[in-house]
Amino acid sequence: MVSTASTMQALGTKAPQFTLRNTNPTGGGELISLSDYASQKALLVAFICNHCPYVIHIRDAFTQFASEFGSRGLAIIAINSNDAENYPDDGPEKMTEAAALHGFSFPYLYDERQSVAKAFQAACTPDFFLFNDNRELVYRGQFDASRPKNTEPVTGADLRQAVEAALAGTACEAQQIASMGCNIKWKAGEAPDYFST
Repeated sequence: MVSTASTMQALGTKAPQFTLRNTNPTGGGELISLSDYASQKALLVAFICNHCPYVIHIRDAFTQFASEFGSRGLAIIAINSNDAENYPDDGPEKMTEAAALHGFSFPYLYDERQSVAKAFQAACTPDFFLFNDNRELVYRGQFDASRPKNTEPVTGADLRQAVEAALAGTACEAQQIASMGCNIKWKAGEAPDYFST
């Protein structure tokens, strides 16, 4: 299993604008935009997919995390940017099935053109971006230290600590550890400059 690290975008970067369709059946296929969350104290954008073993490894814990913090005012959006033509398990129909099967309480958006992943400089799944109430990046990095092939428990400790700080309006820890996962599956010729294949 080849691992790819997140790019660790500069802290303070403003959240990119986007509008994508929600595949979660609880959302009825509506379009979701960054501006829809203007009143939320903090926003977490998670790049995930259906088939990546790194995502599968944390999926249940992340779903629980989302339910817990969603009720406390954290807005959560998941985005799948993988090339569905070559990876059909990550197509929108399969996304709808996964959202229903695993009880996602958050929108699961399909980035068909991969433009949103590029705007965020996302590189892997999972890749987490946490923004404060000014939509400035305050955390980017791992859910926790657990990986499919190590013995660390899946706790979400790193992301939990960052979200607690963001909701309290205090600074996140300066030392942040890159997320690791499968590389985003770019369409032929579409891999961005910041991502080396």
